[in-house]
Amino acid sequence: MNIGQQDTGFFAFPTAEQVETKAILKQLNLASRALAQLQGSYQSIPNPAILINTLPLQEAKNSSEIESIVTTQDALFKTNIDKHPYNANTKEVKAYSDTLLTGFKNVRQTQLLTLNHIQNIYRDLEKNDGGFRNDGGETVLKDGNGNIIYTPPQ
Repeated sequence: MNIGQQDTGFFAFPTAEQVETKAILKQLNLASRALAQLQGSYQSIPNPAILINTLPLQEAKNSSEIESIVTTQDALFKTNIDKHPYNANTKEVKAYSDTLLTGFKNVRQTQLLTLNHIQNIYRDLEKNDGGFRNDGGETVLKDGNGNIIYTPPQ
C-alpha cells in the first residue's frame, strides 16, 4: 500500500511516521536552504513585482489549455504592456489571470477566503451574478457504471 492510500481505494492523508522519514527531512533541509537563497536573490531585484506578476499569467495560460483555450506567453506579456489583447483566447486568459491576482490580493488583505470572495471571483470570471446553487438537489460523484462513490456533505 502506498503512502496516503487505504485499502478502500480512497485517499487518506499519510501519518506523521510515514512523512517524517530521514530522507524526507534531509530534502526538507535542502529545500529550506534553496528558499533562503531564492529570497536573497529576490530582494536584490530592483522591481521584484515583475517576477511575481508573471506567476498568475503562467498559471492562467496552463489552466486554460485544459479547456482548449491556447495562447502564448509572449502574447500575454505584450497584453501587460499594450493593454489590448491580440485575440479572444489571449483576452480570456488575461481576464483569468487578472481575476486570480485580484482574488489573491483580497485574501491576503483579509487573511480569509470568504463566500463573498468566492462569489466575486466567480462573477469576474463568468461575467454573471449566478451565485451559489440553491436547488437543494443532492450532488454525488459516480463511477463509470453509475454507482455512487461519494456524497459530499450538504
